[in-house]
Amino acid sequence: MTAPEIVLLIGVVAFTLTGAIWDTRWKKLPNALTVPAFGLALVFHLVTGWLSGGWRGAIGNWNTGGLLFALAGFAVGFGILFVLWLIGGGGGGDVKMMGALGAWLGVSLILKVFLVSTVFVIIGSMVLMLYRVSTQGLGRFRRRHLAVDAGGTSPNKSKAARQKQDQRLRRRLMPYGVPVALATWAVMAVEMLKRVEG
Repeated sequence: MTAPEIVLLIGVVAFTLTGAIWDTRWKKLPNALTVPAFGLALVFHLVTGWLSGGWRGAIGNWNTGGLLFALAGFAVGFGILFVLWLIGGGGGGDVKMMGALGAWLGVSLILKVFLVSTVFVIIGSMVLMLYRVSTQGLGRFRRRHLAVDAGGTSPNKSKAARQKQDQRLRRRLMPYGVPVALATWAVMAVEMLKRVEG
């Protein structure tokens, strides 16, 4: 492994591990984690691109390295999760995490991470659902995770928004940071094995 590959591996593992722990513990992925990770990814690809090919390498392109590689990965990671967020399928921190991770990994790998993490979410959600139904009972599970808010109007919109966010967090079966971390590690392990065998 080259020095840039080791730095990339350390950066990605540290980011995803911290994200998984934070999301599990506090049910959110804060800007204090995702924004610096995005910035570090841009700096990393800019510097490694410059070291390998001067200013042309620093700019790079979307599939080989450099700044454009990081920005394209960010756009794909952020874009996919942003669409899911718009239809209510995730939180804002999830969107920013995938964007920052895409900046580290690029388009090809972030698409693989998204697909593998989707499989992990489906399997993990089914396992957790079966576990909670068997330990809490179907009625309690339905009230907690499947209940629909009756709506109602509130004179205080920020309070209503907070209550809606709290309800969404309670309904989540699992934090998204965990399957993303597991998927990232699996994808990176497969990529490293391909290089060793190739």
